[in-house]
Amino acid sequence: MAISEQTKGHIVILLTNIIFGINTPIAKDALSALGPYVLSALRFAGAALLFWIASLILHTPKTDKKDIVLMCIASLPGIVFNLFCFIIGLSYTTPTNASVIVSMTPIFTMIMAWIFLKEPMSIKKIAGVACGLTGAVILILSKTSSLHAVATNNTLGITLCLVCGVSYALYLTLFAGLVKRNHPVNTMKWMFTAAFFAVLPACYPHLKSFDVSSVDTLTFWEAGYVVLMATFVNYLFIPVAQARLRPTTLSMYNYVQPVVTAFIALLTAMESFSFYKATATLLVFAGVYIVTTSKSRRQIAEQKKVSVTLKQLTKQNTEK
Repeated sequence: MAISEQTKGHIVILLTNIIFGINTPIAKDALSALGPYVLSALRFAGAALLFWIASLILHTPKTDKKDIVLMCIASLPGIVFNLFCFIIGLSYTTPTNASVIVSMTPIFTMIMAWIFLKEPMSIKKIAGVACGLTGAVILILSKTSSLHAVATNNTLGITLCLVCGVSYALYLTLFAGLVKRNHPVNTMKWMFTAAFFAVLPACYPHLKSFDVSSVDTLTFWEAGYVVLMATFVNYLFIPVAQARLRPTTLSMYNYVQPVVTAFIALLTAMESFSFYKATATLLVFAGVYIVTTSKSRRQIAEQKKVSVTLKQLTKQNTEK
């Protein structure tokens, strides 16, 4: 029995979010040995190399020079302020906190669409934003109950994860056209290349003083997972899902990430789960759900068009 394209999209986006969910506690553990700057440099350089190799194997079409420039610009909100801030933020807070905040990306995307694309802001959307942000504030203000003291500066860590979510939402809003008209491998190879050189000045002192011999085998495997699975594979998977599912459907799978992350963190005794954290997580989930189920400007326009058509048909039948 053949699998439908829509089913393929559901499978791919589910796997993507599971991989991201597993990545957060793995990256957190790797940070203890590598630090955020070394891990980020490895992630960007490794992903760029893999995407360049993939482009040669797949013989992807050439990219217009103007689009290459735009990709380099897009790498700032899409990768540098997104992934770089996430890794640094993760080094200060717990895996579950970081994952919950990142799951708010649909809320940030809706706000960006309202600002830049003039999407309508309904009472339902405002309620969703308020609900999600309330959850984020509770996470920031609550004391982290941790078995291994993994949250050294919870407020700073969550704030950086918020920057991560906002910057990625900005990328999704402003560069959607650029992504659609170019091959995903080409887009990613240029964006990760630009991102690596953008963070290199900040990472170089840490790379220069880094002692490779002090790193154990487990940390190398963890770094490999971050580069290969959570970066290269996932950034290949996402466009596949985007082509087969609606944005609202894609957003709903964001709930998978913090659930997977929390399960692994609890299973490995990396952190404990308090009442305040559970409340905050539920508020964020509720906020994202409200926002993703709200209608976009296009949906409202289509609904009005259908309504007008039905009225015209009713009038014609009445006249007959």
